[in-house]
Amino acid sequence: MTDQERSEEKSECVSLSPMREAVPAPPECERVCVFGTGDLGLSLGLRLLQAGYRVVFGSRRPRSSLLLHGAQVLGHAAAAQSALLIFIAVQREHYDFLVPLANQLKGKVLVDVSNNLRKNQYPEANAEYLQSLVPGAEVVKGFNTLSAWSLQNGPIDANRQVYICGDSVEAKQVVMAVATKLGLSALDQGSLSVARELEDFPLQLFPQWRLPLRIAIGLSAAFFFYLLIRDIMYAYVTQGEDISFRIMVSLANQVCPIVSLIMLSLCYLPGVLASFLQLYRGTKYRRFPNWLDSWMLCRKQLGLLSLGFAFLHVLYTLILPIRYYLMFWVTEHTVSLIRENRTTTFDTTTAWRGDSYLSLGILGFGLYVLLGITSLPSISNVLSWREFSFIQSKLGHLTLLLCTAHTYLYGWNRFLSSSIYKWYTPPGYMLCLVLPSVVLLLKLLLITPCVDRTITRIRQGWERGADQRNPKDSQPLIP
Repeated sequence: MTDQERSEEKSECVSLSPMREAVPAPPECERVCVFGTGDLGLSLGLRLLQAGYRVVFGSRRPRSSLLLHGAQVLGHAAAAQSALLIFIAVQREHYDFLVPLANQLKGKVLVDVSNNLRKNQYPEANAEYLQSLVPGAEVVKGFNTLSAWSLQNGPIDANRQVYICGDSVEAKQVVMAVATKLGLSALDQGSLSVARELEDFPLQLFPQWRLPLRIAIGLSAAFFFYLLIRDIMYAYVTQGEDISFRIMVSLANQVCPIVSLIMLSLCYLPGVLASFLQLYRGTKYRRFPNWLDSWMLCRKQLGLLSLGFAFLHVLYTLILPIRYYLMFWVTEHTVSLIRENRTTTFDTTTAWRGDSYLSLGILGFGLYVLLGITSLPSISNVLSWREFSFIQSKLGHLTLLLCTAHTYLYGWNRFLSSSIYKWYTPPGYMLCLVLPSVVLLLKLLLITPCVDRTITRIRQGWERGADQRNPKDSQPLIP
């Protein structure tokens, strides 16, 4: 860069001094530097070019590096002098090349976009290590939660949030201005000491799904082995009949609806418990226990997993007519009736029960799907809070009621027969009815007028005993 170009650059932009003087956002400087020509560096440079910035890449091999149309590739030293804002898109192991550039980087804003392979890989955060190598620069941690793919797909992608942290307010404002121009939503997380937390964020594997997945796996395994013992093993031990082929479809088709109904109940049980806790305390200004807070935060994941098991139940049910076992049984039963010259009479009660059972199942599954669709961010963002609450709460409890009634009709009066209690154990569908029945009964108590009126007052800020604690507020004024 010539002296004339440097003077023009200084006339357009005010540099960041070690005394942290005011720095304008790069949209007015229009020139941004990116150290690193890997996938992330190139994707970031392309996005910056599309936003109207002049991009200069800094590379150890400028002549052999891939060049984007409209961008410039220079050596690290020359690239460092060309812009006030520099994105460090290289791994921590290669930060050593920045030490000889300390003078050129003095007063610059360095954005560390690196991540590690595992948590606590190094004693300090990458951004803090970078700050120690170049103490004269202002280091900002950011853009590390974005992948090269999400940068290339632009703002239409759902991943728009960019977390920013740094010790310099002015430097963070520069980076946040760039993020805003790229169509991203920048969130200031505080000082550079938060960098480790931001670097660990991309390493998390379904953090909000862990508890729901453990519950789903635990329930599935428990009921699978329970039904395996009482159905498959019971027939082999007591009758010498091998019906192990039922494990693949029949047994799975029992486990899926059982787990689905229980997990749907677990979605609405914490809300019911929270209401009773507020009713007991007489105030909404006390925090819930940590276990209840964690439970309520994962209700969406519980519901989506519940919907997944419901989908599996529907698919397993649809393939039942084409099973070899069922076709063989129907054929044998029909042939035996013909040979014995017997007929069966039409039972209207059984027909009513069967049609009602199927109808409630279809209605419940339809509402199930509606709950799942409205939980998607693209759908819930266009709903008002009242609309979202109506669907997730009112229709959610209606879904639980329909699915519970569907299961009750499935069992009908079988509980009166002693033959279903194999080895003195109840069928799986009877066990899965306990929790949803309790939730519905508790909800019924909450919607009674006297209880609902009190809970509504509490949620509007009323506290039991507030007048006794503040007697002056309840005394009339004496003229």
